[in-house]
Amino acid sequence: MTWWLYTIPFISAFIHWLTIWMALKLLFHPRQPKRFLGFTVHGVFPKRQQQIAESLGRIVGQELLSYQDIEQTIANPANVQKMLPLVEEHIDNFLRNKLKETMPMIALFIGDKTINQLKSVFMTELQELFPIIMKNYVAHLKNDLDLEKIVVDKIANFSSDRLETMLNQILTKEFRFVEVIGAALGFLIGVVQILLTLLMH
Repeated sequence: MTWWLYTIPFISAFIHWLTIWMALKLLFHPRQPKRFLGFTVHGVFPKRQQQIAESLGRIVGQELLSYQDIEQTIANPANVQKMLPLVEEHIDNFLRNKLKETMPMIALFIGDKTINQLKSVFMTELQELFPIIMKNYVAHLKNDLDLEKIVVDKIANFSSDRLETMLNQILTKEFRFVEVIGAALGFLIGVVQILLTLLMH
């Protein structure tokens, strides 16, 4: 048996690693279509950036972040309760200070007891009114703000360099893992080839 037979696992590992490395590179490169041996080569993301943007926009706008979710979050009684202390503070400041400045005659007849009563009435009314206001706000927002279009425009206008940098920052470990797995698989295939060759002889 010749010595080169034992190099097969290493050659196979290198070929598999190189194939996966090139496949990952072809996700982003070349940026512009290039002719090579009669074929047009173009990076997957640069070539399909508009379609990818539209798909992501549809997913975000229809599934990940819907106006119904926004409405439920904003109009949630627990979230309304969080705003009430600040609202109460402003109402108290209005009744005690600003009312005296704008309507001094009326302010003369309003003491602490009346202020507290008015404040209590206002706060009770606002607790019921806030969820309605928020729901109406979201309804108007839906007409004025197209989430799907915003996502599509943002991604479609990303430069290829920026898109590659973002994905590499997120998926660097995963890309390396795929390369290592490819090399390991190639090495294993090479070992199997040696074993089959030995069995045949």
